[in-house]
Amino acid sequence: MKNKFSRSVALALVVLGLAPFSSCINELNQEPSYEPTVESVYRDPARVKEVLARLYATMAVSGQQGPAGQPDIAGIDEGFSNYLRQYWMAQELTTDEAILAWESDGGVPEYNRLTWSPSHPFVRAMYDRIFYQISLCNEFIRQTSDAKLNDYGISAAEQTNIRQYRAEARFLRAMSYYHALDMFGNVPFADETSTVGTEKPRRIERPELFAYVESELKATVDDLAPARTNEFGRADQAAAWMVLAKLYQNAPVYLSTTPGGTTGTDRSAEVITYTKKIIDSGYQLTGTYADLFRTDNSSVARSEIILPVRFDGVRTKTYGGMTFIIHASVGGKMSVDDFGIDNGWGGTRTKKNLVNLFPESQADKRAMFFSDGQSLEITKPATFTDGYGVTKFKNVSSKGVAGNDKVFPDTDFPLFRLADAYLMYVEAVVRGGAGGTTAQAVTYLNALRQRAYGNASGNITAADLTGQKGLDLVLNERGRELYWEGHRRTDLIRFGKYARGYNWPFKGGVQAGTDVELTRTLFPLPTSDLTANPNLKQNPGY
Repeated sequence: MKNKFSRSVALALVVLGLAPFSSCINELNQEPSYEPTVESVYRDPARVKEVLARLYATMAVSGQQGPAGQPDIAGIDEGFSNYLRQYWMAQELTTDEAILAWESDGGVPEYNRLTWSPSHPFVRAMYDRIFYQISLCNEFIRQTSDAKLNDYGISAAEQTNIRQYRAEARFLRAMSYYHALDMFGNVPFADETSTVGTEKPRRIERPELFAYVESELKATVDDLAPARTNEFGRADQAAAWMVLAKLYQNAPVYLSTTPGGTTGTDRSAEVITYTKKIIDSGYQLTGTYADLFRTDNSSVARSEIILPVRFDGVRTKTYGGMTFIIHASVGGKMSVDDFGIDNGWGGTRTKKNLVNLFPESQADKRAMFFSDGQSLEITKPATFTDGYGVTKFKNVSSKGVAGNDKVFPDTDFPLFRLADAYLMYVEAVVRGGAGGTTAQAVTYLNALRQRAYGNASGNITAADLTGQKGLDLVLNERGRELYWEGHRRTDLIRFGKYARGYNWPFKGGVQAGTDVELTRTLFPLPTSDLTANPNLKQNPGY
C-alpha cells in the first residue's frame, strides 16, 4: 500500500458538498512518498478542506474511484472492506439483532456463530480500516500544525479555518481509536508525533487508550464548531460530547481488569453531564421515526441527527455502506420498489429476540419487520426466509420518492442521534449517576415512546426505572429504538448479556444459542499484524 496523494480520485468521493482532490493513503510502518508534493496541497487552503473531506469520506467509501477498481487498502475487496459495512457487521451480526445468509462467503458463518479466529477476514478488514483512518488523520494533523501553516504561508484568517479542520481530524482519529478500544482493546498506537517508516507502533493497553481518547476529545472540543452550526455531516461540539458520553457509559467495561468484565469505574455522572450538553444544545426529535432512515434524512431529520455518515447515489458509489445495508436486507417476497433499489441481495434478517421486544398489544411504529413468507424461527442461517426481514432503511424519501440511483442509495447513516442521548441519560440515572433526575429520565423515555405509539399509551413511570427492572427496561428500549444502527454488541456487553446468560439463534454454533467465553467480548488482533509487529500481544483466549 503506497503513501501518496492521488491525482485521479473520482467524484465518488464527494461528501459534504465538497469536491475531492486527493486521498492521503498512509500506513504506520511504511516510508512516505507523495505525488504531488505535500507542500503543494497544504499551501492551498481550498485543497486542505478537500483533504478533510476525504477523512470523512473514509467512513463511507473505500477506494479512490468508486465503486471498485482502486481500493485504499491493497489485497482486499473494496466493497467488502468498507468501514461502515464492517462496523455494522461487527456490531450487529454478532448479536441478537441480525444474521447474514451468505454462509458460503468466508467469514459469515463465524460471525453468525461467534466463532471467529485471529485470521478471520472480517476482523482483519475492520482492524485495517480503523488504523487506515487513524493513519490518514495523523498525516493531516501533522501537516496542519501552526508551525507548518506558517511555513506554508497560510494567512491568519485561513489558519483559523484550518485550526477547526485540524480539530475535526483529531475528533475523527479519536472516534476511530474509540472503535479500536471498544472492539480490540489493546492495540497499536501512533499519533502525529510518531516517526513513520522507522519503528513499529507501540502497544497501548485499554485503560491508557481510554485516557487518550478522553483527553483528545476534551482538548479539541473548544476548537470544533458549536453544536448544530457546522455543515451537516461534519463534526461539531455535540459529536465530541457524544463520543465522550459513550466512553464514560462503557467505562465499567473498558476499565475492567478482566475481558468481558464490568467492574471498571462507573462514570455515569459524566454521562449525564455530556448528554445534558447535547440535549440542551437545541436538538429535537424528528416527528416521524421512519424519516430518520430515508433519503432526505439530511433535511427532514436534521434536527435529531448529530453526526451521519453521508451517502449520495450519484457521487458516493460503494458496495459497502448503505448500499450493503439496504440491498442485503431485501429478498423473498419483499418488493424492491418499496426500497427504491434495483434488486435485493437476500442477505440480512433479524432474529426472534428483536421481534419479541415489540409486544403485539402495542402499535409501536418502530417495529419495521417483513413477515410475509418469512418464518420467525431460524433453522438454516443460509436461508433468507428464515427470520423476519427488516424494512428500516430505504433508498426512498419521506414522500415515497426513490433515490437518484437504484444501486447506490442517497440515505445517510445516523451514527449519533438525539434519541440515543436520551437513552444514555436514562441509563445513567438508573445506574445512580449524580446530576440527573428520575423525573427527567421518565420525560425523555416517554418522549420516545409517544413518538413510537402516537400517544401516551406506552408511557412509563418513575417506579419502572428502579433496580434491575429499570436496567432491563433501558436495554430493551435501546433495542427497540436503535436496532440495526450499530449499537447492540456494545450494549449487550455493558449489560453483561453478551457472552453468558442470554442467548439467541446460533450463538456459539448451537441453533438455540449457548454461552460463549467472555473473551468473545473482544475481537482478536489479526494474525497478520501480530506477525508484522512484535510489540503487539494477542488478546486473551485467542
